[in-house]
Amino acid sequence: MTPIIRFDKLSEQQIWDIANPIMDNLMDASTQLDHARHVRDFTDRMKAIVTPAYLQHVCQQYQVGKGYFSNRVPVAVFRRPDSAAIVWKQSFTKVPGEFVAEMVLVHQDGRYLVDHAMVF
Repeated sequence: MTPIIRFDKLSEQQIWDIANPIMDNLMDASTQLDHARHVRDFTDRMKAIVTPAYLQHVCQQYQVGKGYFSNRVPVAVFRRPDSAAIVWKQSFTKVPGEFVAEMVLVHQDGRYLVDHAMVF
């Protein structure tokens, strides 16, 4: 039986240590248009949404308009008993300004998985 992970019992640093490599992979895989790698840490719900065609469309749109992901700075962790929402300040290579990168992390079947992610 998989132990229940309580995100509200984890420290912010523990959550950053889990979330940062996952977000690194999401961003690198989207830059490379690598669907399999992009969704490897997704819940089934997210995998149903982010199809290969959907990823291709979204990535081409942001890459043409904003460029590629560049600097990302941690902002906040919002802990709940069954999940954590993580927020970063995100930059792009082609446009100035600060954007928001966010992820909702859950624990299912012994793994930390992404149940929502967005950059806006």
